[in-house]
Amino acid sequence: MIRRILGLIKIRNIKKSIQIIRTYGFRTFFSKVRGVLKYKGDYKYNVWCKEHALTEEELAKQRAMKFSYEPKISILVPTFNTPEKFLREMIASVQAQTYANWELCIADGSTDDTTFPLLKEYKDKDSRIVLTKLDKNYGISGNTNKALALATGDYVALFDHDDLLTEDCLYHVVLALNEKAEDGTTKEPYEVLYTDEDRVNASGKTHMDPFFKPDFSIDFLRTHNYITHFFIVKKTLVDKVGGFDEAYDGAQDYDFIFRCVEQAKDIKHIPRIVYHWRAHKNSTAGKPESKMYAFEAGKKALEAHLKRQGLKATVAH
Repeated sequence: MIRRILGLIKIRNIKKSIQIIRTYGFRTFFSKVRGVLKYKGDYKYNVWCKEHALTEEELAKQRAMKFSYEPKISILVPTFNTPEKFLREMIASVQAQTYANWELCIADGSTDDTTFPLLKEYKDKDSRIVLTKLDKNYGISGNTNKALALATGDYVALFDHDDLLTEDCLYHVVLALNEKAEDGTTKEPYEVLYTDEDRVNASGKTHMDPFFKPDFSIDFLRTHNYITHFFIVKKTLVDKVGGFDEAYDGAQDYDFIFRCVEQAKDIKHIPRIVYHWRAHKNSTAGKPESKMYAFEAGKKALEAHLKRQGLKATVAH
């Protein structure tokens, strides 16, 4: 770390560095250095993304693939006053999937006059888009439950209204569901799956903070919601555990994930970044401290999980 810092401080910057330290102190100086290091890391990751982008030939092969098991995947999206650019890009990322057996279940609780007409425009052109206009905003859990009520698929997947999927996202989900047992026989498909993710800026062009997750660990999940996106669950399991609970709004996905993994027999981690969490000024990804209530809701979700498991413990931030 020290070597990297010294490498960044070139001769022409020494005077400037000393001035910053004298004026603002070491804390500000090292904060600026960390910012430079992070920029370099994000830049290298963007280069990596471009170098590993799928070719048209690879995408064509995926589209032509015939799986022995081809489940319908219902992607749940509660929308609320979503900026038009983000909404169009979100829908386009689903329509671009190389695996075609999906449905996009949208429950719109928007209070503006533009979101629903735009959504209807897409629904009228693509029968795989299922849409309902809510009579009011029921909150994140309530709106997601309305989207869940539209689902007719074998699996449901959670998707935020301003995020993006890679073109091969569902392909890799279904590829995992078609895995064979070690003896070569067909195995029962996984009940729960999740993927790696990263963040993109408001334009969707700059990638940052790649999150390469571990395989399933209940201990790690109890420290924080490392699963988050992209989360896919068998519909029969969802019917068993129930939908989203508004008592945990802000961490409703954390509570839902706990209830699912508690009941799931097989959980699959797909070690591939296929989900882009958009970071902008109004998003939790861009400014997590803007939703401090979510931390308290997460604490409650963890306490409820431990209670269901019969584990006596004290949860603290």
